[in-house]
Amino acid sequence: MSDPGLLHRVRDYYDGKLRDHGATPRGVDWNSAESQQRRFGELSRLWRDDQTATIVDYGCGYGALALWLRGRGHSGAYTGFDVSETMIAAARHETRALTGCTFTIDRHHLAPADYVAASGIFNVKMDTPADEWRDYILRTIDDLASLAGRGFAFNALTAYSDADRQRADLYYADPLSLFDHCRRRFSRHVALLHDYPLYEFTLIVRLQAAA
Repeated sequence: MSDPGLLHRVRDYYDGKLRDHGATPRGVDWNSAESQQRRFGELSRLWRDDQTATIVDYGCGYGALALWLRGRGHSGAYTGFDVSETMIAAARHETRALTGCTFTIDRHHLAPADYVAASGIFNVKMDTPADEWRDYILRTIDDLASLAGRGFAFNALTAYSDADRQRADLYYADPLSLFDHCRRRFSRHVALLHDYPLYEFTLIVRLQAAA
């Protein structure tokens, strides 16, 4: 999937956030529950209202998407994947009352699903050089596609963010470049969502167009 050293640093970063803030949006480095739920709403356009679709949550954190889905009537099998054992333990605890939800830290245990979603995994590059981080993003998008039967979606901070609000430890992706990459590599059915009030965008890639 990616350079193990890079992933270890990402894991350590988020372990620290979880330790400081617990199983909350700030524990996965989001500013608020409202913005977190808005992101889920944008990603969920991928599966529309298919309540039985199987979903892989790639970079699941403490399982917030599973809770969000089940709270809106989704009943399809959900699998959460994260590189952090601490996050996976928190996810299992937070979702203990839910059915049909499983979690793993082992990428090899992931089975293909109808849809794959990734929220926030491309944002915190720390001191990784920008070109190396972009390579990581492209490799990871390939991995999302390899697990998706019908489509995948992800979000990222946008390069169109105001310059005075950008941080050196975060990665601001070019939405047009990633749209073009996904359009050329995976499918002609690609949607770029850049019209919601956060400094980011969501890309939706449908591998099988609706009839």
